[in-house]
Amino acid sequence: MKLTFCAPCIFGLEGLCANELKFLGIENVRAENGRVLFDGDFSTLARANLNSRYAERIQILLGEFEAHSFDELFEGVRAIGWESFIGVSDAFPVKGRCHNSTLMSTPDCQKIIKKAVVSRLSQKYTLSWFEETGAVHQIQFLILNDRASILLDASGAGLHKRGYRAESNEAPIKETLAAAMVELSRVRRNHFVRDPMCGSGTILIEAAMKALNIAPGLRRFFACEAWDCVPKEAFALERERAEAARRNDADCGFRAFGSDIDPAALEIAEHNAALAGVGDRISFSRRDLRDYKPSEGYEAVITNPPYGERLLDVSEAEKLYKLMGERFVPQRGKSYTIITPDDDFEKVFGRKADKRRKTYNGMLKCQIYMYFK
Repeated sequence: MKLTFCAPCIFGLEGLCANELKFLGIENVRAENGRVLFDGDFSTLARANLNSRYAERIQILLGEFEAHSFDELFEGVRAIGWESFIGVSDAFPVKGRCHNSTLMSTPDCQKIIKKAVVSRLSQKYTLSWFEETGAVHQIQFLILNDRASILLDASGAGLHKRGYRAESNEAPIKETLAAAMVELSRVRRNHFVRDPMCGSGTILIEAAMKALNIAPGLRRFFACEAWDCVPKEAFALERERAEAARRNDADCGFRAFGSDIDPAALEIAEHNAALAGVGDRISFSRRDLRDYKPSEGYEAVITNPPYGERLLDVSEAEKLYKLMGERFVPQRGKSYTIITPDDDFEKVFGRKADKRRKTYNGMLKCQIYMYFK
């Protein structure tokens, strides 16, 4: 079955997400605002879920159409071949959002979409009532500028939930964003990476997984694996492929070092790194940023410093930025990648970034500042 897929991603990461999917051999990849579309079959669905470091989830895009009225919404949804995906006993809850459209009541749109799907399935299965006790097929919709996108969520839990972060410290960075920072820092198999404010270790764990080519979804289950329409061998074969692509010790000299002033955070970081299977690649130590000194040779520093809402004191955050500027000195073979929502970061840090990228960390507008010269 030829399908169109949608990979929603954090704004600013669309290019990274698209390039990753192309590298996986996926067809007709095209980046849009906040999402990447691509084509394929159920094997493609498995490959994208297992391997994407930057996508928030993988959805099947079932239809897009103009919807200025509830009648148009109902007929557009009813025209979709739901019976190809949803079985007689399967559950099919509906959720979504409306933005800048004639139809702006999300609860009303949910009801209309549910009614349209039931109408279609009632006709196909000659049933008037569905028990919905089987596998969950989460229907999602977006009505943007009077255009409706109707999707099935194939991932279940968001793809940032890799399965290794059993615990986290306060205000942890999302795994997908941490992975993007790693990629923007151009971390490769033989790099040495440091995070002097590592918290629960997410950035360093993502760096190690990238260097070792560990597929981020290898340790978890996806909602679509319970669907009758998805062949079991699709995920089995893609998991075998991902395992075979993992680098062994001889092929990878990657090492990382994380430090923090919070011993409880370091304990969590060590536990998470072990769960991720990269504990032997990362060392953790209690250390103040004031004690940071660049190591010999090449080094990539990637960090998500405490700021604003996390410190509850902007002046304290600015003192930290100033200290970072003093410690993160320009040197050959050294790079520094820092994320913060503070628009005055460069001014307080003391140097203009060589490159910047706008994005979001949760609901906060942020910029990733990159220093490599």
